[in-house]
Amino acid sequence: MKKLVLAWAATVVAATGASVAMLGLIGTGLTGAPSHVLSQAEVRGALATATTRAAAQPSATPSAAATPGASPAQGKLIRSAGGTVIASCDGDLITLRSWTPAQDYSVDDVERGPAREAKVEFEPAEGEEVELKLGCSGGQPVTLHR
Repeated sequence: MKKLVLAWAATVVAATGASVAMLGLIGTGLTGAPSHVLSQAEVRGALATATTRAAAQPSATPSAAATPGASPAQGKLIRSAGGTVIASCDGDLITLRSWTPAQDYSVDDVERGPAREAKVEFEPAEGEEVELKLGCSGGQPVTLHR
């Protein structure tokens, strides 16, 4: 009986070891997670590359200015150091459709409209906030200077 238990234990150990080795060879651990975890520097580098590529490509949201006959609901993409905003005009009233903070920024305050002026305040983790004030000129969203 003792030999049977030892044989069973040896088989379990061998099967477990072989399974763990195979998982290691195919690139996943026991949890199924990838075996390579990115460092902070690698993440920042990947995000910088992605941001550069995204800025170089045309916007997925066509602006009303770039599309003849576009409806005001489509909006115009406006970029700042603190983040991006999609805004549209109805006459001289502006409405912020959406806003997205840049990396390491958060949204502090929003006045979305419809109004003659709309604004978003993007607050960084450190440093001065970026205030983006928008209005309408010729039926198109424009950045207003302080």
